[in-house]
Amino acid sequence: MGAAKESDPSLGYLTRKDTEVKLPRATRVKNKTPAPIQITAEQILREARERQEAEIRPPKQKITDVTELNDYRLRKRKEFEDLIRRVRWNTSVWIKYAQWEESQKDFSRARSIWERALEVDYRNHTLWLKYAEVEMKNKFINHARNVWDRAVTLLPRVDQLWYKYIHMEEILGNVAGARQVFERWMNWLPDQQGWLSYIKFELRYNEIERARAIFERFVLCHPKVGAWIRYAKFEMKSGEVGRARNCYERAVEKLADDEEAEQLFVAFAEFEERCKEAERARCIYKFALDHIPKGRAEDLYRKFVAFEKQYGDKEGIEDAIVGKRRFQYEDEVKKNPLNYDSWFDYIRLEESVGNKDRVREVYERAIANVPPAAEKRYWQRYIYLWINYALYEELDAQDMERTREVYRECLKLIPHEKFSFAKIWLLAAQFEIRQLNLKGARQVLGNAIGKAPKDKIFKKYIEIELGLGNMDRCRKLYEKYLEWAPENCYAWSKYAELERSLSETERARAVFELAIVQPALDMPEVLWKAYIDFEISEGEFQKTRELYERLLDRTKHLKVWFSYAHFESSAMEKDVADSDLPEEEGQESLHDQKKLCVQHSRRVFERAVNYFRTSAPELKEERAMLLEEWLELEKRFGELGDPDSVRAKLPKKLKRRRQIETEDGPAGYEEYIDYMFPEETQTTNLKILEAAYKWKKQKVSSDLDED
Repeated sequence: MGAAKESDPSLGYLTRKDTEVKLPRATRVKNKTPAPIQITAEQILREARERQEAEIRPPKQKITDVTELNDYRLRKRKEFEDLIRRVRWNTSVWIKYAQWEESQKDFSRARSIWERALEVDYRNHTLWLKYAEVEMKNKFINHARNVWDRAVTLLPRVDQLWYKYIHMEEILGNVAGARQVFERWMNWLPDQQGWLSYIKFELRYNEIERARAIFERFVLCHPKVGAWIRYAKFEMKSGEVGRARNCYERAVEKLADDEEAEQLFVAFAEFEERCKEAERARCIYKFALDHIPKGRAEDLYRKFVAFEKQYGDKEGIEDAIVGKRRFQYEDEVKKNPLNYDSWFDYIRLEESVGNKDRVREVYERAIANVPPAAEKRYWQRYIYLWINYALYEELDAQDMERTREVYRECLKLIPHEKFSFAKIWLLAAQFEIRQLNLKGARQVLGNAIGKAPKDKIFKKYIEIELGLGNMDRCRKLYEKYLEWAPENCYAWSKYAELERSLSETERARAVFELAIVQPALDMPEVLWKAYIDFEISEGEFQKTRELYERLLDRTKHLKVWFSYAHFESSAMEKDVADSDLPEEEGQESLHDQKKLCVQHSRRVFERAVNYFRTSAPELKEERAMLLEEWLELEKRFGELGDPDSVRAKLPKKLKRRRQIETEDGPAGYEEYIDYMFPEETQTTNLKILEAAYKWKKQKVSSDLDED
């Protein structure tokens, strides 16, 4: 029952298991080491050859009389005819059949078979070739000529048929017939090789004029560089230098813009070189270099440099080398037109040559490659192309209108709403000043302040107006400057300095007062120092003190205390030194003033020390530096100084260790310098005594408990 279930009627009642295809299991190679004896492929092939069984060949049949021969021919023809009926399209069967008939010397039958084959497939040029060769081999010349004639008429684009036909006529000595065949072939406008074969044929028989006429037809049929060069070389070989030059000139007129024009110019120049016409050759090279695109003139440059080295002078060689370098730069800028360094090198090369038109052309091409993104970092190299262009036009070309136009176009191109370049504005303004066009310079700088204000522009504009003595304009510019950048301490200081130089003390003071009340300043310490120096120079010591006090309300920086103390130590001395008192009174007054200065200076130092001790006890290092500065000042006071009192306040330097804390926890210890001040030492001593007293008290109480 189980077998019946597994059986399948569609399989002839065989089970699935019986019909399963069992493929051999792929054996796994366990040992992959090489065998001790290696067998080469040559050995395997040789063994296979040796073991090959001998081929079984049918026995040779000997025909003894005509009857047997006729029977053999009949049988053989029947076999061929049967085969043809089966595979009528097979060319090889027809060829074998015809060749067999030829071997039987029955040429009429052979011709009949060839004709039948051509009826089947007349486009097969192999049939025509074989057919004609049979006729030629058996010296049926007219039959062969007839076959060739029909073949070239039906298949005029098969060059081999023409070559064979012409070859047969030439072997037979029928030159006129061969020429006639060539003419028939040329009417079909064959490729270059056909024309060249015709020319060689005529040259073999020394028919120069005929060959020249064929060349004329050839270059009309194939107007290519190669054809013209061959024509010129033919004339040169014939000794016709004038004709050869004429060929090259006609070729240049027609093919100067051709893709292969480089080969033509090189061949023309080499021809002139062989004719000892070095100047002609140089002119050809230069004409070619001007007309051929740089990308296609690599070989031309190389030949030109070699030519100049051989025939040229120093200047000519330099020109050739420049041309070669020009080609290299052209290649570089073609690959990456945004590589501005390549453009700079190319421009430098052209400037060294000195051809203004070329220099301008390269500059124009370079500045046409505008950076794709409106970001300043992409424009920083590009903008120097414009700067160099403008400077070239001004200094080298001496064309001021073009210079002005270059600056104008450059400023128009820059996206000032995103970024700008102060250098361009300033160069444009300075150019106008050099041209004595002050109005134009002011207009440029005014536009700069309106469109893209920058520190450099304001500074330069103010410098120009200051040099011209226009103080009102300077004041207006400073006002504009401070409107644009109210946090700029440099601008405030310079504005006040201007007013002071004009002896406008109150205006200068008012400027400083406006400056220090600004909510945000970039360098307030510079501004305060300038204000304080201004008041000191004016001899307003009381106002200077007030300034220092106002500054200390804002910041208690160590340097402020230093500056304040030094001011107090020398303020009165300056006042006395500048007075016109008699010498003795002056000496007494100077001594009294020195005492007063010392007292004021000490008072400042004491306030500073008190501040660092009470309000900023963590700033121990600053406090120590303050005391050291105080000590130095006391030493400079001489007999009025009291260094010992300051030394008593100096701290002790202690070397301590502290744990280094990182994100992963403690990471070892580091040494640092700590300062121990005298009041801290007393506190430490008191703490030690207190601890000792406690310990003594605990010990006494424990002894009483034991008793």
